[in-house]
Amino acid sequence: MVSIRSGSVVILVLLAVSCLASVANGEEKTIKKKKVRGQTVCTQGWECVWWSVYCCNQTISDYFQVYQFEQLFAKRNTPIAHAVGFWDYQSFITAAALYEPLGFGTTGGKLMGQKEMAAFLGHVASKTSCGYGVATGGPLAWGLCYNREMSPSQSYCDESWKYKYPCSPGAEYYGRGALPIYWNFNYGAAGEALKADLLNHPEYIEQNATLAFQAAIWRWMTPIKKNQPSAHDIFVGNWKPTKNDTLSKRGPTFGSTMNVLYGELTCGQGDIDPMNNIVSHYLYFLDLLGIGREDAGPNEELSCAEQKAFNPSTAPTASSS
Repeated sequence: MVSIRSGSVVILVLLAVSCLASVANGEEKTIKKKKVRGQTVCTQGWECVWWSVYCCNQTISDYFQVYQFEQLFAKRNTPIAHAVGFWDYQSFITAAALYEPLGFGTTGGKLMGQKEMAAFLGHVASKTSCGYGVATGGPLAWGLCYNREMSPSQSYCDESWKYKYPCSPGAEYYGRGALPIYWNFNYGAAGEALKADLLNHPEYIEQNATLAFQAAIWRWMTPIKKNQPSAHDIFVGNWKPTKNDTLSKRGPTFGSTMNVLYGELTCGQGDIDPMNNIVSHYLYFLDLLGIGREDAGPNEELSCAEQKAFNPSTAPTASSS
């Protein structure tokens, strides 16, 4: 599991918010370096506040800026969208600062960082889109249209978790956020990581865009189970597949990020629309960021159509969405 130092979340968020004005004015960040046990570690002001090897690399605001966020989510504030005025670049970059010292957007060089932004935000756009085939601007321009499930079919309370993450009276654990979180146990786990009482107040996710993005990045960065990779580790190549993974057609590919996040809902079902929609957003975002979809790899690396699920669905799991 990705761990966050106790008490650091509030401090980091305050630092990030206070320094965003400097970012907007184009002021340069100061990179500080030191050696720890023979290894160079760095900080970069508000955006990479903990000493980390990842903070010696370019940070997200170096290569992903406001105008690019606006291009990727061009239709999110149109009158027919369902979360007008909620999502913005400031909320995203403030949330991202919490995880940049852990490698989010800071693993490898600029190209890998850009590709991870396209991948992560491609997932986000697909899961929050209200686009359709003939929508103005095209179906891929409507990400971040929602910040919550509009017509929940249930309260998503799993009583089998009543001792660790008991459902709070009156609370509804339907999908909320940029990578929607469902079920009491997922709200409980996210709340522990982010030092927010999401188990008793799941509504916080739909009231605070920074927290909503933090929860999404937490989900991207955090393994669902022990001895499994996170979507981040899969994408940046930190994960080494086992023989069983290879036999299950899982590898360090974009396709496997869908597998670990959504399981059988998206993967192992052949060439289905939910999978293709996520892939289409990723490729579209690569184009918009000026990378080109040829850097995404061959189709078999983009797809999870024939992969066996990391977590087969026998009961609600953290991949349920």
